[in-house]
Amino acid sequence: MIDLAHGKFTGKRLVVLGCGYVGAALAREGVERGMRVTALTRNTEKAAALRVDGIQVVVADLATDTWHAQIPGGPDYVLNCVSSGGGGAEGYRRSYLNGMASMVDWLRARGAAGTAVYTSSTSVYPQGGGIRVDETAAVDRLAERPGVLLATEDTLLGTSEAAARRVVLRLAGIYGPGRHHLLEQVQSGEVAGQGDFHLNLIFRDDICAAIWAAFGATAATEIFNVADDGAATKMEIVTWLAGRLGVPEPQFTGGPAAGRRAVTPDRIIANGKLKSLTGWLPSAPTFREGYEKILSL
Repeated sequence: MIDLAHGKFTGKRLVVLGCGYVGAALAREGVERGMRVTALTRNTEKAAALRVDGIQVVVADLATDTWHAQIPGGPDYVLNCVSSGGGGAEGYRRSYLNGMASMVDWLRARGAAGTAVYTSSTSVYPQGGGIRVDETAAVDRLAERPGVLLATEDTLLGTSEAAARRVVLRLAGIYGPGRHHLLEQVQSGEVAGQGDFHLNLIFRDDICAAIWAAFGATAATEIFNVADDGAATKMEIVTWLAGRLGVPEPQFTGGPAAGRRAVTPDRIIANGKLKSLTGWLPSAPTFREGYEKILSL
């Protein structure tokens, strides 16, 4: 098990590229740990809020090179958790693949990082049928969006000049404070997808904990799934939420959620590798603990 105590990171330099839901939380945690934190974001409002918390901020598009001269190279830790930013398939490629290429060029030119982490997605796995999926499972390189994510992973993992240690975290469905998509669907009486499919989730704070664990990993390259221990069906989760909210059990549409092309396949994302190699444990091992935290706010 690695040492996740705050003292391990005190005085170290952290660069966070992409300060959305996860990146902003991680940057703030870095300040709390006594780190020197620099963040890159496209959003001027987010930049202002981050500066209030003692974070040095550069406003720019990761996929460009305009920021390269503004952030010194050689950070102890760098996190790339940029979001797609819309724009369809081309926007997806620009944000993820072009963004990673820009990050690698910056590190090559300005000085390699000690450890670089990229937050990818479990959507790279095509498996269904309720099977258990670990990091050895086949991935889908032919589908458009999974293919972009995998090419982005490869760009980091295959470039030793960018960082001494390079880690990919494949995240399950993200939820947490302020992200209430499923709660809102339950309250509306209609939930996307199918009730008998498993819903793989990960609480935002547990993602941050996984990133800190990845920063402490010793292997040169590694891929980890990041999901809770729940392996619950969507019906189980929705029934519990409806009871907790005091509303009737909603109906399932059978179709994908808004903005998605297809229903997420029925599978169970295994998190055993992350636990065994880093000592990471989720604070919300099932949806119950996570949603109780949300509902208590």
